[in-house]
Amino acid sequence: MARSIFQIELAKATDPLVLAIDIGSTASRGSLYDAHGRPAGQRVKVAHTFTARADGTSTIDPDRVLAEVIEIIDGLATKDLKGRLKGVALDTFASSLIGIDRQGMALTPCYTYADARSGQQVDELRKLVDEDAIHERTGVRLHASYLPARLRWLSSTDPRTFDKVDRWISLGEYLHLHLLGRTAVGTSAASWSGLLDRRTGQWDPEMLDLCGIGAAQLSAVRDPDQPLEAADNRLDARWPALRGARWFPTIADGLGASVGAGATDNRTIGASAATSGALRVMVSGPLEQVPTGLWCYRVDRRRSLLGGAVNDVGRALSWAANTLALPPEPALGRALLAEPSEQTPLVLPFFSGERSTGWASHATALMTGVHATTDPVALYRGVVEGVGLSYRRIAVQLVAHAPGAVRILAQGRVTQDRPELLQILADVMGRPVAPVTIKRATLHGSALLALEMLAPGVERTPPDLGPIAEPHPRRTAYYSERLAQFSELYDKVIAERW
Repeated sequence: MARSIFQIELAKATDPLVLAIDIGSTASRGSLYDAHGRPAGQRVKVAHTFTARADGTSTIDPDRVLAEVIEIIDGLATKDLKGRLKGVALDTFASSLIGIDRQGMALTPCYTYADARSGQQVDELRKLVDEDAIHERTGVRLHASYLPARLRWLSSTDPRTFDKVDRWISLGEYLHLHLLGRTAVGTSAASWSGLLDRRTGQWDPEMLDLCGIGAAQLSAVRDPDQPLEAADNRLDARWPALRGARWFPTIADGLGASVGAGATDNRTIGASAATSGALRVMVSGPLEQVPTGLWCYRVDRRRSLLGGAVNDVGRALSWAANTLALPPEPALGRALLAEPSEQTPLVLPFFSGERSTGWASHATALMTGVHATTDPVALYRGVVEGVGLSYRRIAVQLVAHAPGAVRILAQGRVTQDRPELLQILADVMGRPVAPVTIKRATLHGSALLALEMLAPGVERTPPDLGPIAEPHPRRTAYYSERLAQFSELYDKVIAERW
C-alpha cells in the first residue's frame, strides 16, 4: 500500500497553520493543519459524555467543555509556533443551547441535539403553525432536535430560569465569549437552530415570537469568512503563538464533516456514520424548494447544505453489541458480509427518536420477524441493515433534488470500526461507496473553511480514500423490497402513533 501523503511533519508543514477544534458527542479534539489542509503534528483529545436519562435528557456542562478547549489549546499552541499560527477554527455538535446571564455565566446546562424532552411542544407547535411554510422558510421541520420546541419547553417547565436568561447562545458562542470576550454565531450553527431564515441569513421574526424571545437575545450571524477578534489582549500572555490569529465563527459539525470528506459539490454525497449519521450534498445558493423529509441549512451567501440525519448509527450498533451475545471477530464481520437473508429480522433502529425522513421525535425502535430460532448475529445484522435502510430513505429524496449526486464519500468512526457497513450501504443504496480513511474529517473540514480565507491560492491535498465498495445488483433489488417492508411497518406503527 502506498504511503499516505496526507499527514505532514510539523517542521515540514506549509504556513499558515490553522488550529482546529471539534466538540463532538464523545470528546473534544484538536489538531493543527497546514496551508494544504494536511494535519501537522500531534492531536489532543479530551473525552466526555453527555448526561443522558430515560426521560430524554441529554446535556453537558459548558464550563467543562470550556476547560477541555483550553487544555487542547495549551497542548497545541506552543511558543515555538509564534508567527505560524494564523487561524483558530471551531466546530461543535449542532443545535446546542445555553442560557446565560448579563455577565456571560451559564444559567442552564448545554442542551444537546439529542435532548428529546420537548416532544410535547413539537406537537403543540404543529397545531399552531403551518409546518410546511416554516420548513420552506427555515429549512428545518419542527422537531425536538431544534430550538423552537426546546425554548417553548424551557419556558413552560422552568419559567423562572427562562425569564432570568439575558441571552440564548450555542456552545461555540459560549466558548468564544469566555475566550475572546465577545462572540457571534456562525451562519451554519444559526441555521441548524431552526430559527434562521435560510434565504436571508437573518433571524426569523415569526419563529422568535413562537419561542417568546427577541432578536436582541441572540448573537449577530456571521458567515465563515467573517472572523472574530479578541476584545482585548487577554490571550497574549497564555498563548503568544496565537497573537494576531483570526478566530473563525463556529460551524456545525455536519458542515465540517462534509467539507472534510471532500463532499463540496452537487455531484458528491457525503455520508457520515458516527454516534449519529447523515447524508449531505452541497448546493449553490438557497435551494428553491426543500424536500419534505430533508433539511436545508444555509452555509453562507453562496452555499447551502441539503440532507437528512439519522439519530442512531453508532448508538444503535453499540446497543446491539452491548445487549446481544455476539461471537468474536472475525466471525461477526464475515456474517455481515454474507448474502442477505429473509430470515434476518427487520429493524427500525429509532433508539433515540427519528429525524429524517419522518421527524417522529418520540419514535422507538421496532423489530419484526424475530423467532425462537433467531440468533444474536441475525438480530445484529438486522440492526445494521436497518441503519442502511434509514440512509436509503434519505437518499431517495436527496437524489431527486440533486440528480447528479452519484458519488458517495463515507467517513466517521463507525465506517472504520465496522467497515462491513460500507458494503451494506453500497448494496442498499445501489451506488459505490468510497471510504474516507483520514482521521477526524470534521476537524479537517473546519480547517479547510478557515483556509478559504487564510490561504486562498494554495492547493489542498485531497484526503486518502480506501477501497471502494461496489454494489451487488441482486442485493440492491433485495434491499429495495426490504425498504418497502420498512416503509409499510413505519406507516402502520410510527406514523399512525405520532
